[in-house]
Amino acid sequence: MNTFLLKIATPDGMLFEGNVQRVVCRTITGDLAVMARHANMCTALGMGGAHVVLEDGSVKNATCIGGMLSVLNGECSLFATTWEWDEDIDFERAELAKKEAEEMLKNKSLSEQEYVVARAKLKRALVRLSARR
Repeated sequence: MNTFLLKIATPDGMLFEGNVQRVVCRTITGDLAVMARHANMCTALGMGGAHVVLEDGSVKNATCIGGMLSVLNGECSLFATTWEWDEDIDFERAELAKKEAEEMLKNKSLSEQEYVVARAKLKRALVRLSARR
């Protein structure tokens, strides 16, 4: 199987750099799979599950919350706002964040901004919790 260089970075630094067979993640327009010799492109990332098929064929699952993905001259760079490998997700913390967001949303006197923030917190928590495979 052909491989390509994938770099995954967050504001905290480089999380991964190596040759892979495929990376699959959610963009703002749907799921996207990048493989070797993919056309040059740039797109915004959404919130959802992701996975990387490593050079040896093994799979690493992750959760991605926003960012940008670019493919340029056979190299893929993924700059995520948040990227968490499934084994690193704190499910207790995600469950607590879900409950807190649900409680916030029960408040009928939220401003529009507070409502938007609470919905975003709930969505982030649900995305993390969906990693329990």
